[in-house]
Amino acid sequence: MPSLEISRATVRKQCVHRPKRSRTMLPTCRRHLFFKHIDMTNLDETKLIYDWNTPYAELATEIQFDDETLRDGLQSPSAVEPSLEDKIRLIHLMDDLGIHTANVGLPGASQHARDHIAALCREMESLAITPNVACRTMISDIQPVADMVQTLGSPVEVCAFIGSSGIRMFAEGWDFEKVLGLAKSGVEFAHKEGLPVMFVTEDTARAKPEEVDALYRAAIEAGASRLCICDTCGHITPSGTKRLVTFVKGIVDDMGVDVGIDWHGHRDRGLGLANSLAAIEAGATRIHGTALGIGERAGNTEMDLLLANLKLNGWIDNDMAQLGEYVHLASETIGSPIPHNYPIFGKDAFETGTGVHAAAVVKAFNKGDHWLADRVYSGVPAGMFGMEQSIKVGPMSGKSNVAWVLEKNGVQATDQRIQQVLEAAKNSPRMLSDTEVLAAAHG
Repeated sequence: MPSLEISRATVRKQCVHRPKRSRTMLPTCRRHLFFKHIDMTNLDETKLIYDWNTPYAELATEIQFDDETLRDGLQSPSAVEPSLEDKIRLIHLMDDLGIHTANVGLPGASQHARDHIAALCREMESLAITPNVACRTMISDIQPVADMVQTLGSPVEVCAFIGSSGIRMFAEGWDFEKVLGLAKSGVEFAHKEGLPVMFVTEDTARAKPEEVDALYRAAIEAGASRLCICDTCGHITPSGTKRLVTFVKGIVDDMGVDVGIDWHGHRDRGLGLANSLAAIEAGATRIHGTALGIGERAGNTEMDLLLANLKLNGWIDNDMAQLGEYVHLASETIGSPIPHNYPIFGKDAFETGTGVHAAAVVKAFNKGDHWLADRVYSGVPAGMFGMEQSIKVGPMSGKSNVAWVLEKNGVQATDQRIQQVLEAAKNSPRMLSDTEVLAAAHG
């Protein structure tokens, strides 16, 4: 029978030396031999993964982020308003994560809201992150912001919003001329007061193209420095997002102005994150999101997952060290529990009790290769976000799971102990805790 060994040179010739964008997977038999027999000490580990995602679209400009946790996030029906101290802590974490702007509330809501907004704006004067606030396109909403800025002595961006879809106008009893007039007057007033203005069309994703065109052109002529496209009701799909953003970009290009394009998405259909990625590819330059996706109804684009995906795509190089603290602080102070299966920060995100999966991870750990262990059964490297892979024992576990848990807890994994734990696991309807594993091993 011929030897199953193949040389490092052979493997490198077939795989490692291929250009990054055109590398080809090894045939199944050679992949098997490669992992089993070849010393990986000096191997370029990135060659082990064929990335169908690449090449990513080239971005024309830096992507900015607007955090809506303290405005749209608090409009969640189940949200609890954090204390001012906790809001300040969240703002600092946003700043640490490289988020550019944060919406800190609705000045028109109450004096309490204005007090918190003013305090947060003062706090942000020493940070890189800058504040914005949501206002209807009405002078009565915008005037308090102008007054606040006079007191603060630092700028606050006005996010002037108005409904733009036919269904909203019908429900409100508005005609388009009224909406157009309010858009013009609101943006013009804010601009004359020296306030940077983002003009926001609610429900853009269900609005008529000719009316979106007229509204945005009027807002730009009145002084808007940014336009915000909104999927307010979570209606649109990624392909629709690309068409809509491309349409709006065409308006800006046609007018020959330097005006930013924002994307604000909701996830009623579960497409918030996918739509935000599509918006970036189509030319949006600032994306809105909230911690854990909290917000109206089913919520918004998840800011944490947006940052994580862009980091994995290589589109940003932000430091993710504080991402977990940001997520957990938002969860605790706003009263939004993190689902067990939530990506990255859910309890189950990097935990496995399945025998085949765990065996592969354990083999990687036993090679002393944490890079491999972090990726062999995970599309997201846990270590990149301050997390780690976890092996548990449950009804679908195998010997590798048990041996790993026992040895991790300083107990010799004898055949008898492994069999005792497996028997307990097979009779359990759930994963065993480490304490239960140890009890079964000594039973």
